[in-house]
Amino acid sequence: MAYTIDARMRALKAASRCRSLREAERVTGISRETIRRWAIAGERGRLAGVYAGHVGYGKEVDVTGVDERLPKGDEAPESGFEGTPEEQIRQLRLENDILRGMVEVLKGADLGHLTNREKTVLIEWLRRETDHPLRELTDSLRISKSSYEYQRAAIARGDKYAWLRPLVAEEFWAEDGVRGYRVVTHRPRMREEPVVASEKVVRGIMREDGLAVRRKAGPKKYCSYAGETDERPENIPLNEDGSHDFRADAPNEKWASDITEFKLPDAPKVYLSPVIDLFDGKPVGWAISGSPDAELANASLLAACAQLRPGQHPFCHTDGGCHYRWPGWKGICASHGIVRSMSRKGRSPDNAACEGFFGNLKNEFFYGRDWRGVSQAEFIELLDRWLRRYSTDRIKYFKEESGTACDTIDGRRRRLGCAA
Repeated sequence: MAYTIDARMRALKAASRCRSLREAERVTGISRETIRRWAIAGERGRLAGVYAGHVGYGKEVDVTGVDERLPKGDEAPESGFEGTPEEQIRQLRLENDILRGMVEVLKGADLGHLTNREKTVLIEWLRRETDHPLRELTDSLRISKSSYEYQRAAIARGDKYAWLRPLVAEEFWAEDGVRGYRVVTHRPRMREEPVVASEKVVRGIMREDGLAVRRKAGPKKYCSYAGETDERPENIPLNEDGSHDFRADAPNEKWASDITEFKLPDAPKVYLSPVIDLFDGKPVGWAISGSPDAELANASLLAACAQLRPGQHPFCHTDGGCHYRWPGWKGICASHGIVRSMSRKGRSPDNAACEGFFGNLKNEFFYGRDWRGVSQAEFIELLDRWLRRYSTDRIKYFKEESGTACDTIDGRRRRLGCAA
């Protein structure tokens, strides 16, 4: 139910003249919890001098006759403050001191959304700068004495994570600010002398210190669709409900491939074609070139096929690009017993497994860096080096029977007895 400002003010006026909120509830017909919330929110203007709420749209409460039902006493002053003129002046001075402290100490934070720590900092400043007693300050800022004492002791102890902050920053910037909080949490645990901290603590430190992972802004404009050139193969991972099953129980069981573009400021474009093993996201083969042609796609598939063991015949899932419909790609698949699988037309999420790999790649390697002055050959060398480190050095989370495991791709394969 919404209430008008007039109804709120009449209820607060009743509460100020009744012996208890229960009596105010009986007199006004408004629940005491609602009146309590209005008082705490500053509806009477004690701290901000204005109504904290806004005009509500809904049923207007009938407050006719409220004044007649109130206990006898003096009318509340029009200013919204009670007491003698001296007491009103003191309340106004307190309000002014609090607002001044908000500007000087908390840099104009929202008075209605202060944390207990911020309130404690403000009270400590007011106790040094003014003569207001502690009880008056805690009552005005709506903080209990025990909470104030707890926060004051915590502030005096200092930052208990001061020792951890440099380590978090070191791990975050180890790869130019592309590591998320999970990797930053688990990297120190893998050192010779492990440093263990919870993800919640690390995430909080990164938020407080502004350690945010780079993200690309702006919509995508490129479209690679070139029309149908032959009949599409079956979309093998597609389920009946429209979702896809990209899970694999062993290496070289399910693959995915695609081509992505890197636009350099001072050099020609670079194109990457990887083949991703869906067992754990490992790039089992890739090719890098300055042209997104069939030779690029075929080279990546041949590199992946070189990793196959006898008897291994995975399916390879791709989008509907022309590279995967030409005789060269089909011939390689046929000669190695690879089953072709292809996404539906205009459905990029059908190849989400490979698109997710590209997202990690560009966030961690490409976006947010200054590539001016880097030649095409230098970029290809750096990209190839990153792809090799992706399996040997990068931390990933894996769902296993025992729960969630944190490891590198090659490390997990060795642990499970699979060839790296």
